[in-house]
Amino acid sequence: MILNEVIPLHDHLLFVQIQDGIEGVFDVKPYLKSEAFLPLQDNEEFSSVHNGGYFVEWPCGADLSADTIQARMQSALPAIAQQARKPDVGLTVKMVN
Repeated sequence: MILNEVIPLHDHLLFVQIQDGIEGVFDVKPYLKSEAFLPLQDNEEFSSVHNGGYFVEWPCGADLSADTIQARMQSALPAIAQQARKPDVGLTVKMVN
């Protein structure tokens, strides 16, 4: 499974579109108490997420596999998907080439 698109949202959520076009929201908050994910409590660090296709990673070294994200993501409502893609919300879109 490949992550086509990953967009950081407010409240430590990631908007995700996977290879087959399914879109969802993945909540990173449950991971924030573990040592590797502590730096992601800072919104700037969280927003610097990088899409590696088969994983997402942050400059601090924290990462999550695409399989983990797919297994635990919630379906995205159309309004969330539309808002995540608005250029004026100040989010960075990370896509795999």
